[in-house]
Amino acid sequence: MKEVRKIYDKAFKEKAVQLSYERTNVSELARELGVTAPQLYKWRKEYEEFGEGSFPGKGNLKLTPEQEKIHELEKRLKDAELERDILKKAIGIFSKSGR
Repeated sequence: MKEVRKIYDKAFKEKAVQLSYERTNVSELARELGVTAPQLYKWRKEYEEFGEGSFPGKGNLKLTPEQEKIHELEKRLKDAELERDILKKAIGIFSKSGR
């Protein structure tokens, strides 16, 4: 029988990470919280790497603030290029019909 994966929300993970830094025995804390010690260490590592961007939720990217800025700028560039291409085609169509 397939085991059901538990899903923990962002607040739970952040509180668990905070407690793991306050406690000396991480394994004991993990048992109290109902998670495995390796999972708790994984959350700690993720929080150290991404800070407030950690634990974004299902299907979302984990990005550092710099990566978020790059991602947003790439998206805006792609939109501007698409708009430019549409305008080029429109100019071509209108310049042919005006003759």
